[in-house]
Amino acid sequence: MAFTPEPLTIEQLERRFRDADDVVERNHFQTILLLSKGRSRAEVAEILSFSERWVLKIEKRYAIDGPDGLGDRRRNSRGGKPLLSPDDLSALRERLNAPPDDGGVWTGPKVARWMAVRLGVESVHAPRGWEALKRLGFSLKAPRPKNPHSATPEAVEAFKKSSPTSSHKRRGLAP
Repeated sequence: MAFTPEPLTIEQLERRFRDADDVVERNHFQTILLLSKGRSRAEVAEILSFSERWVLKIEKRYAIDGPDGLGDRRRNSRGGKPLLSPDDLSALRERLNAPPDDGGVWTGPKVARWMAVRLGVESVHAPRGWEALKRLGFSLKAPRPKNPHSATPEAVEAFKKSSPTSSHKRRGLAP
């Protein structure tokens, strides 16, 4: 037999609504409070700028889990299962010791292609490759871009030869 929690009284709902620190939890308690006072789902949805479907979902959570079913569930969510197991991560670390097949440096998309082959799937999104690199402690290393309008080496040498050796202002005594 399933456990169904005892519903809170209107006074208890009002107290929980006023005392809630989290905005999502406060909105959920306000939803249940308004429904308990006889408002329709459509009215509650309009008052709180929710959809009727969301109001129904909050109402069902409250009916099943009681007050513990309300609030922001995203905070306790651990997210999805990682694509790579610890064995896959160690294999990737080994593979990263050598350059990629097409040369160059390892990038998120290149790691994603390696992951797709390793996992036996058609493709893996490029950001997942970058996430795997970060999990292994790698960071983006790119050379600083060269200014396309910079001087040629000959112009740099000519400038050095024609420039005075030091500033005239620096020759004076310091205060």
